[in-house]
Amino acid sequence: MQNCTSKYDYLIVGSGLFGATFAYCAKKKGKRCLVIDKRQHLGGNVYCEKTEGINVHKYGAHIFHTSNKKVWDFVNSIVEFNRYTNSPVANYKGKLYNLPFNMNTFYQMWGVTTPTEAMAKIEEQKKDAVEKLKALGIEEPRNLEEQALCLVGRDIFYTLIKEYTEKQWGRKCEELPAFIIKRLPVRFVYDNNYFNDKYQGVPNGGYNRLIEGLLEGVECKTDVDFFNSEYKDWRKFADKLVYTGALDEYFCFSLGKLDWRTVSFKTRVLDVPNYQGNAVVNYTSHDEPYTRIIEHKHFEMFGQEVYENPKTVISEEYSVEYTQGMEPYYPVNDERNNALAEAYRRLAEKEKGVIFGGRLGQYRYYDMAPVIEQVLEMDI
Repeated sequence: MQNCTSKYDYLIVGSGLFGATFAYCAKKKGKRCLVIDKRQHLGGNVYCEKTEGINVHKYGAHIFHTSNKKVWDFVNSIVEFNRYTNSPVANYKGKLYNLPFNMNTFYQMWGVTTPTEAMAKIEEQKKDAVEKLKALGIEEPRNLEEQALCLVGRDIFYTLIKEYTEKQWGRKCEELPAFIIKRLPVRFVYDNNYFNDKYQGVPNGGYNRLIEGLLEGVECKTDVDFFNSEYKDWRKFADKLVYTGALDEYFCFSLGKLDWRTVSFKTRVLDVPNYQGNAVVNYTSHDEPYTRIIEHKHFEMFGQEVYENPKTVISEEYSVEYTQGMEPYYPVNDERNNALAEAYRRLAEKEKGVIFGGRLGQYRYYDMAPVIEQVLEMDI
């Protein structure tokens, strides 16, 4: 172990997937790294907490998916991933629909049984939406609601999109920009697999095993806030800085604050082995204040395994407006924030010796695999 007065090649702020993967790759090249994290644990938002023998995704459901074999082979070289397939269910006022939108959904919605019938139904509703806009002298959708109606029609929009989206963003669909959903995936096959990627799964034993493998042999310090510690003057400790915190915070909010959405969770243990029969159930009506319920055991337990543990853990997920002191989750991709983020990125490009990484550090929405892919392609 080096002591913290020695010289490092990299000081890495944040131990999420970007920081942990960077540390792994740097260590393999003989670089000296120090990883610091303001939380009391490593792993960022993929951290799992063991409760009643179940790996609980403490910061929300994380399902790894990619079509990049190099990335898939890389993560499986650290820990073997299981066969979990993401097939969420939507609950609208007590009625269940399969996601993503596919022939099962259309049968549940309209009773149609063939792709031709489903296509005809959707096209009819799309045409109706476009004609209504034209009657008002509107040539292009002006907001998310108009865009969605022109893409999938009224039934799918009002049942599965509108209220769910409003809960997610805390804004009416008429107030959200159209470009948020320039396309909505519609499948005319009976396939409930949410992702199109070739590979998907969850690490056997939980994501902590992946993070532990990535950071094995790397010096790490938890409960250290970069901005309120000696490491703020990072050049005393390292040649380069890898920063995965919030982009605007790095620059002391000098151009203004970026907006984020965040998530809160109500997690509880239930004395039943199987609460909802699926890992993810979305609640698309305003009748329930939460956006979805996660039943964590279904990420790693299948078939009879589910009933071998007499208890289960569920998390209600609530989308809320970010305020200072909360954990930022999702960039708000409206015109104001996109322009402000771009201005901050221009500042970031001028920062010598600093690498900005991850969702927070780049103010971009990333799934897990692209974050790892980005690091693997870097010249470290």
